[in-house]
Amino acid sequence: MKIKGKVALITGAASGIGAAVATELAKREIKALALVDRSTNAEQVARALNAEVGRPVAEARVGDATDPEFRAKVFDEIIAKHGIINICVPAAGIARDALSVKVVKETGRAEVYALETFRQVTEVNLIAPVYWALEMVARIAEDRRRRGLGRWEPAEKLWGTVIFIGSVSSQGNKGQIAYAASKAGLEGAAATLTKEAIFHGVRCCVIHPGFTDTPMVRALGEEFIAKNILPYTQLHRLIRPDEIADAICFLIANSAVSGELWADAGWHPSA
Repeated sequence: MKIKGKVALITGAASGIGAAVATELAKREIKALALVDRSTNAEQVARALNAEVGRPVAEARVGDATDPEFRAKVFDEIIAKHGIINICVPAAGIARDALSVKVVKETGRAEVYALETFRQVTEVNLIAPVYWALEMVARIAEDRRRRGLGRWEPAEKLWGTVIFIGSVSSQGNKGQIAYAASKAGLEGAAATLTKEAIFHGVRCCVIHPGFTDTPMVRALGEEFIAKNILPYTQLHRLIRPDEIADAICFLIANSAVSGELWADAGWHPSA
């Protein structure tokens, strides 16, 4: 699938991997980019990106990625202005790390991971990405129907690609019961959507980044990173967001690649 001339939507686009993907797609002559984030920094990213490539390619949409009405509004506006959205990278995510069960020394009582926090993490990291993807597939399906097209045929062009942002933590990682569950859930969603969405000419893949130099990872603290991450990677450094963005563009552009891609710099969860 050619990136040039396509329309893409990225959530979590104000920083980290989302912003890096936006930059990489713009360099590869994407027609239009919708940068979705709850932070107004998405507007600054869009302005900087447009200045960098010398054309008005990116536009920000600020709002809550878990809000269905906001999601529908973004699709309505972008499609009306630029045409059908072909690429969806729902990269918005949060981490709320804590042990699943922790005994308080002073009382001897066990505290379990907060239920509401678990729900919040899965809402942002699993449910929202799946529904941004489903929205794109649905809009493509409706567009094909208007064109009198039914089941996608190999002789046609591919109409869309979804890239979910998984994580090496989907294999299990201490202190990340909610985060790991949400990222592992994307694997099941992608495996199912892969079988269904190709009916409409849409591919679906998952990329599993290792520890990447993003605000979320930096929040772990330099001491934690130096002690628990860097010694266990082949590169002995954090992965750069642009390296993940390049891998995502590879998944988009090479239609023969399906399933999952691990971009982990050799790091794997310890026993």
